[in-house]
Amino acid sequence: MTAIIGALYLPLVCAYKLGSQMLQASPNVARRLRTVGLRLTRQRLALARLLFDGDDRHVTAEQLRGEATAASIPVSLATVYNVLNQFTAAGLLREVVVENGRSYFDTNIDDHHHFFWEASSVLQDIAGSDVTVSGIPEPPAGTEISRVEVIVRVRAHDGRRGR
Repeated sequence: MTAIIGALYLPLVCAYKLGSQMLQASPNVARRLRTVGLRLTRQRLALARLLFDGDDRHVTAEQLRGEATAASIPVSLATVYNVLNQFTAAGLLREVVVENGRSYFDTNIDDHHHFFWEASSVLQDIAGSDVTVSGIPEPPAGTEISRVEVIVRVRAHDGRRGR
């Protein structure tokens, strides 16, 4: 009986500790959120650590929720969407819309563009200096162009998945 309890208890303790660690603010993540005026809620901290403690990347809300679930962080998909939208509005993320109803959230907020691999739905950064756009029309009266984004859709010649 003790072996059964131990076999059930140990994974739960490990999952709880991992989830608790994700809810603690690393100095970098806490500073980022405070700098843009966001309160340090448990959900924001946990999702911010998943997003920002590492290299730049592109993630969908569903992917981020899956990562949270794998890290034993209890969070609904609606909460993930809310936090991603809050981070985007605060300038911590860029939303990249690849088609109607399909968005990725980019942790790289510098000026850049993307390749979108159609077969695998992967986004790949293109340096902003590698794309030149000419012939941009004048914006409508009373407006200004805030940013130009280019998404280059690619696929393999022979129909293979690629990337």
